[in-house]
Amino acid sequence: MPAPRIPSSPRRVLGRLSLPERTFVADALRTETVGGVLLLLAAVAALVWANIPALAHSYETVGHLRFGPGALGLDLSVAHWAADGLLAVFFFVAGIELKRELVAGDLRDPKAAALPVVAALCGMAVPALVYTLTSLLGHGSTRGWAVPTATDIAFALAVLAVIGTSLPSALRAFLLTLAVVDDLFAILIIAIFFTDRLDFAALGGAVVGLLVFWLLLRKGVRGWYVYVPLALVIWALMYNSGVHATIAGVAMGLMLRCTAREGEDHSPGEHIEHLVRPLSAGLAVPLFALFSAGVSVTGGALGDVFTRPETLGVVIGLVVGKPLGIFGGTWLTARFTRASLSDDLAWADVFAVASLAGIGFTVSLLIGELAFAGDAVLTDEVKAAVLTGSLIAAVCATVLLKIRNARYRRLWEDEERDEDLDGIPDVYEQDDPAYHLRMAAMHERKAAEHRRIAAERAAERAAEARHGLQEVPGGAGEEGDRPA
Repeated sequence: MPAPRIPSSPRRVLGRLSLPERTFVADALRTETVGGVLLLLAAVAALVWANIPALAHSYETVGHLRFGPGALGLDLSVAHWAADGLLAVFFFVAGIELKRELVAGDLRDPKAAALPVVAALCGMAVPALVYTLTSLLGHGSTRGWAVPTATDIAFALAVLAVIGTSLPSALRAFLLTLAVVDDLFAILIIAIFFTDRLDFAALGGAVVGLLVFWLLLRKGVRGWYVYVPLALVIWALMYNSGVHATIAGVAMGLMLRCTAREGEDHSPGEHIEHLVRPLSAGLAVPLFALFSAGVSVTGGALGDVFTRPETLGVVIGLVVGKPLGIFGGTWLTARFTRASLSDDLAWADVFAVASLAGIGFTVSLLIGELAFAGDAVLTDEVKAAVLTGSLIAAVCATVLLKIRNARYRRLWEDEERDEDLDGIPDVYEQDDPAYHLRMAAMHERKAAEHRRIAAERAAERAAEARHGLQEVPGGAGEEGDRPA
């Protein structure tokens, strides 16, 4: 007779992260949060600079200032250098993040990867569909269908930092993984749909450069003085090939090894990401925002955002399409894989995070510039729509997250509690006998201390009582002290 089959426990959606994954996510989000605050400040500075009458002309002048070696096809404006040059650093970090997720993170397990991948795909498809339908119904251009598809993780984290919500690590990791997958598909969209011409000689040179980059990595060659000049050559060739230059950054990031070998504390990819991420989050992306977010904000311009089909499609795509797509993709994945949501969370939490993902800034602005290149007026209007939609999404997410913030704070405190002070949160040590022995010894020491304090207090009370009895004369009161 066959042994009875033991039913397996249902897989949990958005459950507690493993300790290594939690540590990595915490470090990554810490840097991105700082970068997000700088990004927010840069965007505000750009809007102020571009809308003060005495300074507006200087904003345009600086943005269009050209420099670079013209003989190499790199005589670019400041704004162009920010979009094609500095954002290559951002996409380089995105490539490393994606590689790490694929080989060492949650995406290495197909079952675990299904949720963020499907959620991200739905979170891109639905906004694109919303934009397309809005534009078609309003007889507008459909060229900007990809603008509302991107999530800006840094800006979203800056909002979290500003509103002070204690979002649990599982939801933060979900948001980060969504953004990583989002960036991957945004890169593919840029490479496939926004490459108008191809210079095969330059493209071939870029491919050869990438091959040399890969071989040097495999041979274990070290030294920034080798890789930085090579990376610049690859970037320049990719730019001149007609393929967007940021693709070079992604390709090099994907080539780095992101698994640690014996004797290594961190893989080369993690080490380089740790070094480059502050440069990306703290300098490259804020400078791009400074020269991309400066659009004229007037009553008429804001009115046009809600009346012109292209801009209205962007706003609705970010505010409505993005959360509906991510929430729907998450729910469908859980439904058809027979997974259940973590006991600590509710579906309202998933929708709140999905609303936060409606903040599309850096990549949305970049795609807007590419989609409407040659039409400066519409480009600025689409940028205004991205800013407006992102602001509305941030406000909606803030309201939804604040409603549940007391619950989040309790979950966060449980995740952070470390009573035995060994540097590992207690929730990760519940199955470790050594942890329980340490806690038993700690509680015994506390109990002994409490017993000692209680004994001292009892002795003090007994001494006070004896002292009080000695002060009372045998039956005599105050009248007994008077003379007869």
